Amino acid sequence: MLIGVPKEIKNHEYRVGLIPASVRELCHNGHQVVVEAMAGAGTGFSDADYGAAGALLVDGADEVYARAEMIVKVKEPQASERRLLNSSHTLFTYLHLAPDRPQTDELVASGALCIAYETVTDELGHLPLLAPMSEVAGRMAVQAGAYCLEKSMGGRGVLLGGVPGVSAARVTVIGGGVVGRSATTIAVGMGADVTVLDRDLGVLRHLDHVYGNRIKTLFSTQEALEQAVINADLVVGAVLVPGASTPKLVTRDMLRRMAEGSVFVDVAIDQGGCGETSRPTTHADPTFVEEGVVHYCVANMPGAVARTSAMALNNATLPFVLALANKGPVAALRDDPHLLAGLNIGCGQVVHPSVAEAHGYTPVAASILLDQLSRR
Repeated sequence: MLIGVPKEIKNHEYRVGLIPASVRELCHNGHQVVVEAMAGAGTGFSDADYGAAGALLVDGADEVYARAEMIVKVKEPQASERRLLNSSHTLFTYLHLAPDRPQTDELVASGALCIAYETVTDELGHLPLLAPMSEVAGRMAVQAGAYCLEKSMGGRGVLLGGVPGVSAARVTVIGGGVVGRSATTIAVGMGADVTVLDRDLGVLRHLDHVYGNRIKTLFSTQEALEQAVINADLVVGAVLVPGASTPKLVTRDMLRRMAEGSVFVDVAIDQGGCGETSRPTTHADPTFVEEGVVHYCVANMPGAVARTSAMALNNATLPFVLALANKGPVAALRDDPHLLAGLNIGCGQVVHPSVAEAHGYTPVAASILLDQLSRR
């Protein structure tokens, strides 16, 4: 198979879909890889590194898309990239379609087979391709929140861990999944007063086992959530409904009742955000103030630590890329129900039920879509 790796063009996105080590694995398996010049520059990988791994370097995205059968990216294709996709392509990347109607419509119109990292599952029902970036984003959320609490950033002027004689900042983490656990680890390490909310008692028991009396855990009722948000200096939104838009758990009224200069980091913004006042921001302009609360809602947080993120992501995605290339997309999807869970769009139809519901499409069964593909 001929696999293409374009340079990411989303605002301040420095990651790359395949690092040179992954390219070498694909070439070792008999595949060809076309990489856009400078695609890995943001992660510290040069064109020479890609050439040494066996890639063919080309000058522009147009040529990558024109040559490749499968496109491997990091972030969702931007409008200019979506125009380059057609029914001969398999697209493997993060998509986050439920809150993004224009992207959904254009990917449907392209006819491309679109497999989303964020809905691929494993034997336990977890999301293995989302997990490494969730770990990065969770850890970054507390770093970003601590910075935004500084007075020069519009914050309250509170040091997250406090000092002897002065209380530590109060951090509320909404959700005890991968993002929430990662955020909790950093917040505890920095000496903050941490409260974690979740509706899964098993998750809360696990957190209690790991952290003991260094954190407080709360079952997430409306009352508990409201009080934990209102009393926090920093709120980290770490809520995820796989494939679907995130529920708006943090209301405008809650934020209005927080102390002025408090901070809300909405890590769920890729799926629409868990705050009523949240809207996507960029690394170039990461914050805004609403109801006196500093909002940090960067939609590609891990892009700021591109080398760590790209390497961690490739560790997770490479086995699936190899399966798609070695077997072909139809056979790979038939053979692996976990990869099949990542199939969102194909042949001009929407497969994922949550995406279909969000945008008024009638979902098609994955088995029917695979039959259509096998007849091509």
